[in-house]
Amino acid sequence: MSACAIVEDAGFTALDATTVAEAIAHFEGQGRSIVLLFTDVQMPGGRNGFELAREVAARWPETTILVASGNCKPELGELPEGAVFLGKPFSAALVYDSMLALLPDGQTPAALREIRATELRRTGNPDLA
Repeated sequence: MSACAIVEDAGFTALDATTVAEAIAHFEGQGRSIVLLFTDVQMPGGRNGFELAREVAARWPETTILVASGNCKPELGELPEGAVFLGKPFSAALVYDSMLALLPDGQTPAALREIRATELRRTGNPDLA
């Protein structure tokens, strides 16, 4: 499942960006209405997902940030405070759990809460509540 599909299944509208410049343009156009950044580290155009995460954290500090990569791990100082790194391959369930742990209650879409509730009913695992 693609990152965009995971984000959309969780109840968000995904705004796809190939480069840091495209992602920043989304933020500049939509500002505070974007509550979640989910980015890969590797991006074309000279800047990477770590740089994007740091810029978003500095300019839109209320944004929840998830950064993923299968090729590298963050070094000290590469991730902004509060951001979470996910190594690839990752499951949709791991992304959903990370979103639920990081997002303030008022920003958690009903679809995301329902995904986890369905998983709880299926497995009986209280850690998923």
